[in-house]
Amino acid sequence: MAAASASKELITVSIQKKSPHDRYDVTGAWLEGDDVGDRKFIKIGDLELESGEVLPDVTIAYQSWGTLNAARDNAILVNHAMTGWSDVPGWWPSMVGPGLPLDTDKYFVLCPNVIGGCQGSTGPSSIAPDGARWGSRFPSVTIRDMVAGEIAFSDAIGIKKYKLALGPSLGGMRALEWAVMHPERVGAICTIGSSAVATGDQIGTAAIQIRAIKSDPFYSGGDYYDKDCGPVEGMGIARRIAHLTYRTEAEMDVRFGRQLQGDDTGRFAVESYLDHQATKLATRFDANTYIALTEAMNSHDIGRERGGVGPALESIIVPVMVLSIDTDRLFPPRLQAEIAELAPHAAPVETITSPFGHDGFLVEVESVGAVVRKALAL
Repeated sequence: MAAASASKELITVSIQKKSPHDRYDVTGAWLEGDDVGDRKFIKIGDLELESGEVLPDVTIAYQSWGTLNAARDNAILVNHAMTGWSDVPGWWPSMVGPGLPLDTDKYFVLCPNVIGGCQGSTGPSSIAPDGARWGSRFPSVTIRDMVAGEIAFSDAIGIKKYKLALGPSLGGMRALEWAVMHPERVGAICTIGSSAVATGDQIGTAAIQIRAIKSDPFYSGGDYYDKDCGPVEGMGIARRIAHLTYRTEAEMDVRFGRQLQGDDTGRFAVESYLDHQATKLATRFDANTYIALTEAMNSHDIGRERGGVGPALESIIVPVMVLSIDTDRLFPPRLQAEIAELAPHAAPVETITSPFGHDGFLVEVESVGAVVRKALAL
C-alpha cells in the first residue's frame, strides 16, 4: 500500500462561514464552503489501497498543537476514534494542552482525519475528480489503508518518526498497525479500549447498524447528497444501537431505569437520551462515512496474511502500552489482555475502573491521562 505521486502542497483554504444551513437532514459532513475552523489541509497525492484500487488526489484534514522542535523528535500522533475527527480537544477534553498529558509545552501533537472520514479528509462526501461527490463510488478502505494515508500525511509534513502513536477504539487499531507495518516510524504506541482483531460480537452489532442505514428509504444507494433528504433516521438508529454498546447496563438502569421522560411523547427517559445522541451525531457526521469506517473496523485483523494474531503481535518491536476499561462491553478487557500478553515489549495492562463502559476513555480523563503519561515515559 504505497502512496503514489505524494505532494507536499499545503492547501490554504479561506472561505467565509456560511449562515446556518438546513442540510443536516442530508449529511452532517464538513463540506466545501463550511467554516474551516482550525483545520489545515494537505494533499498526499494518489493512495493505492489494499484492494488494488487507487484513491486519487487525496486530501487530509488535520489539526496540530504545540511546536515541532529543531530535532523533529517530539511529535505525537493521535489516532481518533470512529466518530472522532481532527479536533482532539473537541472530542477528548483535558488531554491536549500546556501541562496536560499531551503537553504542548513539550510535544507537537498532530491528529489527521482518516481517509473515508467526513470532516475534511477525502471520503464519500468529498468531491471526486469528475466534480460529483463520491457517494456510492467511494472504494472500501481498511485499517491498513488508513495507516497508509497517515504515513503519506506524515511524509508530506516532514515527520519521519513519532515519539508516540496512540488512540482509542478505531484509533487503537491503527496504532497497532503502525507498530507492525512501520515500527521505525514510532517510538512507542498506546492502545486504549481496542483490540488486535474484530470479534464476532462486534461484527454482528456493527452489521445491524449498517443494515439500519442502508434500509433507510432516503439512503438512495449511497447517492443522497443532491437529494432533499438523506438516511439520517437510519444513521440515528445505528447510533442508538452503538451508544448502548459504548455504555453499560448498570449505568442505563441506575441513570434511567423505567423513568418516563415527562413530556407529551410518552417516551421512556432512556429513549429521549438515545434520541439526543442520534441528533447530535447527525450535525457532524455522514451516513456513508459511518458505513465505511464501520466496515473498516469489521475488517480489522492484525494477523491477516501475517500468520495469525499471535505471530503478528509477537513481531512488534516497539514498546506497547495497553489501557483497558473494566466495564467495556464493546471491547472487553480480555481483548486488551491478549495484546499485552503477546506483544513482547508491552507493559502490563493498565486497567481503569469506570461505570461508563467503552466511553470511559472520554469520561475518565484523569485516569486515562495518567496512563498516557506512562506511555510517553516508555
